[in-house]
Amino acid sequence: MLEFWQHFYENTNRVAFSIGMFKIHYYALCYILALLIALFIGQKFAPRFGFSKKEIENYFVWIEIGIILGARIGYILVYSDDKLYYLSNPWQMFNPFVNGEFVGIAGMSYHGALVGALITTYLYSKKYKKNMFKILDLVALSVPLGYIFGRIGNFLNHELFGRATDVAWGVYVGDTLRHPSQLYEAFAEGLIIFIIIYIFSKRIKFNGQLICIYAMSYGIARFICEFFREPDFNLGFIALSLSMGQILSLIMFCFALSLYFYLNKIKANH
Repeated sequence: MLEFWQHFYENTNRVAFSIGMFKIHYYALCYILALLIALFIGQKFAPRFGFSKKEIENYFVWIEIGIILGARIGYILVYSDDKLYYLSNPWQMFNPFVNGEFVGIAGMSYHGALVGALITTYLYSKKYKKNMFKILDLVALSVPLGYIFGRIGNFLNHELFGRATDVAWGVYVGDTLRHPSQLYEAFAEGLIIFIIIYIFSKRIKFNGQLICIYAMSYGIARFICEFFREPDFNLGFIALSLSMGQILSLIMFCFALSLYFYLNKIKANH
């Protein structure tokens, strides 16, 4: 069993099944499952935040568009070596074909997805006259469990490898044994954060509290997990032996902490 696990990538295929020329990857299935779980939890807890299930279904369409656009554009602007090409040919950002062959769309950024989600939530709240931070608090509770499957999808897609290690549960990538860091992230950034947010959701003090706690918790979890994850090969370490993911997570944490105190102060003054 351990032998199979350590050679997991050699013993498995990223493609779950094919339909004609279209190859359906496990990552795509995990992504769809993550979205459905987030929607289910959002609908389940919607009444607690003053929303109907119908409103959540409508909002779900908005935020999914924002997440996809933000994740893809964020990846290209921050991580891709082909920025100039995509900026000159923006329609190619979402082109799943290369030389007539369907290859899917590779390259998504979590932090870009976050920005996209915030922008669409703002637009949604303005259009339907809803409290933006109350919506985001529900998002904070809905996202983490779905995120587990997103990271499992990374693992099954043979990407975002961990750093070299000698631990028994490591997985070989070529001839190098590496941490299964995607699964560390699934546990820390998914399950642990969901438990934290769920506990705080029982005693919300002000609108925006949960999304701030989520952002701070994610920033800490991602920062720690990055020590087990190989930095992006085209970027390496940016400064002070920190990866781009760690730097962005630090910025995210500081912004969320500042927002937390700001919103708490506003609530106290009222």
